[in-house]
Amino acid sequence: MNNKEVETRHDTVVSIVCYNTPDDELRMCLSSLVSDRIAAIYVIDNSKSSSTKKITEKFTKTIYIPNGNTGFGAAHNIALRNSIQSFATYHLVLNSDVRFSPDILDKALEYMDSSPETGALQPEILNNDGSRQYTVRLLPSPLDVFGRRFIPAFHKSCRNRRYLLMEADRKQILEINYMQGSFMLLRTAALKETGLFDERFFMYPEDIDLTRRISKKWKCIYWPAVSIIHTHRKGSYHSWRLLRIHIVNMIRYFNKWGWFFDDERHRANRSVLKAVSEQHQ
Repeated sequence: MNNKEVETRHDTVVSIVCYNTPDDELRMCLSSLVSDRIAAIYVIDNSKSSSTKKITEKFTKTIYIPNGNTGFGAAHNIALRNSIQSFATYHLVLNSDVRFSPDILDKALEYMDSSPETGALQPEILNNDGSRQYTVRLLPSPLDVFGRRFIPAFHKSCRNRRYLLMEADRKQILEINYMQGSFMLLRTAALKETGLFDERFFMYPEDIDLTRRISKKWKCIYWPAVSIIHTHRKGSYHSWRLLRIHIVNMIRYFNKWGWFFDDERHRANRSVLKAVSEQHQ
């Protein structure tokens, strides 16, 4: 492929789901999306905010979609279906509280171009102060999820360190089964094969569920060559309503995949832990 072909290629769609999103947050996020490879940016507004609509009108390639509050995954699916129907090669699921330098997306897309077996990619994710977010994790067990929420000592336990893959070398590529929904660069061919977000999950475990399904047939890659900033609010730690939503949807997740008897989870996690161990050899 020559340089001219790269410059005129518009093969990537982006979707951002908003719900009473602060104006400055959305502006900063949209300002990160300047890649020539972006064909469209869908802003699906679950709160139907007039200010959100006005902001999108000031950015090129942005398509505003007012939506009932159907949840995170269901809203992203509106744009994901459009990506598939328009034959886009890639789709970026992006949180509004994420920002990055303009060249980051192009670099991630170049990696995806060079790795056709990769169905999903996540870069290194940092907090506002530059510290690391442990968003790349093992597939969770009930103890991992509910222990972190309701057992104070769990945060300091060996099991929590294992779940968060804290011993992994975060400067090395790692094949994973769970990536966070704040920045998921997806290959639409993988989505056509494995399906979109499961709309039974209103919010929270839909990213685990989707990554898990994709990883059965494609590689899901943690790619630390680039990093992004994510202002992670941890809403369910501050709101009883969001905590209830989190609990209800995690119950649905374990009802779907298995609570304590989940052989697929055990096999997948063993494979990731083996790769982490080999990093240190």
